[in-house]
Amino acid sequence: MASDAISAGTLRVIRVRRAAPPWGRLAVDGLAVVAAIFLGLPVAALVIRTIVDGSLAHALTAVVVLQALALSLVTTSLSLVVTIAFGLPLAYVLARRRFRGSWFVEVLVDLPIVLPPAVAGLALLIALGRRGLLGGTFQLLGIEIPFTPFAVVLAQTFVSAPFFILAARTGIAGVSRDLEDAARVDGATEGQVFRSITFPLAGTAIAAGLVMTWARALGEFGATIMFAGNIEGRTQTLPLVVYSEFQGGELDASLAAAAILVVAAFGVLLAVRLLHWKRVFELRSLG
Repeated sequence: MASDAISAGTLRVIRVRRAAPPWGRLAVDGLAVVAAIFLGLPVAALVIRTIVDGSLAHALTAVVVLQALALSLVTTSLSLVVTIAFGLPLAYVLARRRFRGSWFVEVLVDLPIVLPPAVAGLALLIALGRRGLLGGTFQLLGIEIPFTPFAVVLAQTFVSAPFFILAARTGIAGVSRDLEDAARVDGATEGQVFRSITFPLAGTAIAAGLVMTWARALGEFGATIMFAGNIEGRTQTLPLVVYSEFQGGELDASLAAAAILVVAAFGVLLAVRLLHWKRVFELRSLG
């Protein structure tokens, strides 16, 4: 009898819940739709506008856009090389070793992510400029960094490298140390352990970090304009073309260059998602 009463009461509660209008759920869904539209509509409008009016096709033949695109591709590729050469060892150290002051190093790695890009560019100028901290030394060596393509690479690396370091550190930290120790017991050197065990297992996270790093470098604006300037054909990357053309009243060219950046960013994010799904599938297969 008691169980029947409980069951009847439970059924009445379920019926009341089903009968009551789901205002809370509707409100949440409505806010989610508004947020999605707010984030997607401006970007979609930009790309559609450039395709419909033909400005995107026209921009792909414009000298200033082609020069900026070529410079962006070259400098971002070089910044990736620099990031891998110096960032991967740092990520490995942060993931595998604990030392006094490691927390401070981690803060330094995170700092460029939260710094305003213009502040990052000004900091580079104060450190490496002609009158900067190391400017006198570079002048004695006949090296000039600010307002050169090399400055573009440094600016891009400074603001984008943390994304790779954080992703690589997370991936390396997720590799089981037991597997690495087993390889060492079998006689493998540290280099062989990294190449055969650590890097392959952390490869998906490292690849995702590289993709995000390249995207951040491609879209870099503030640090570049402060440290490298906006010299057409020399330091003017694609984001700087967007700014310059808009300032000059050439809205179509500005929109077209922006659309190229949007398409590149979309491709990068899609690649990151694919890498994530690949990692999930690999983990499920191992499970």
